Amino acid sequence: MNTPADNHSKLIGYLLWIFGFTGAHRFYYGRPVTGTIWFFTLGLLGIGWLIDLFLIPGMDRDADLRYTPGHLNYNIAWLLLTFLGLFGVHRMYMGKWLTGILYLFTGGFFLIGVLIDLWTLNDQVSQENSRRLSMAGVQ
Repeated sequence: MNTPADNHSKLIGYLLWIFGFTGAHRFYYGRPVTGTIWFFTLGLLGIGWLIDLFLIPGMDRDADLRYTPGHLNYNIAWLLLTFLGLFGVHRMYMGKWLTGILYLFTGGFFLIGVLIDLWTLNDQVSQENSRRLSMAGVQ
């Protein structure tokens, strides 16, 4: 049986869960719609946040199956977005130098770019990993 790569970390998922009322762990696991709902409702008034304590292993498994492993590390990309997103460091890590520099001088493109990246970072990393794998001739 072929087991999926461990793209996402349960440890990081649980650390983000501590701030789960902001939806951070849901964005990390590629669930931007519910992440946004958690953000605006404080984790469904804390109830959804508490339930997520038990749902994180399943969210981790789903993310590992859904996103392409490869050269770029999801955990590094998410840590860079979380702590240095306004400076575009996560974009530079992915090789997107032009937008990374734009973020650097505009505060994450006036914060709008950072919000978009919360929604799309997993897909961006997955696409770049797929592109690099196809360039290397790996199917």
